[in-house]
Amino acid sequence: MKLDITKNLERRRYETEVNGYTAFIEYIKAKNAVYLTHTEVPAQLGGQGVGKSMVKAVLTLLKEEGQKVAPLCPFVAAYIKENREWVPIVADGYNVG
Repeated sequence: MKLDITKNLERRRYETEVNGYTAFIEYIKAKNAVYLTHTEVPAQLGGQGVGKSMVKAVLTLLKEEGQKVAPLCPFVAAYIKENREWVPIVADGYNVG
């Protein structure tokens, strides 16, 4: 699933809209990494792969920016654990299993 991701600076989150519903990943920007703290997908979009597609898109953006990621959100951490190609952008000190 291809998603258009926007960075909402005011709310400090990456967002995507699907069928009129907004899914998002909240973040905190620090000097050493971007901390991905919470992922939320509306129930109406559940089971459609929106969450995984959104994580992949956000990780792609951060990799292109040369950022390291601190996956504090369990959903993001689980995605990275299942998709090991993202481990190189995980910030030092964060174990994804």
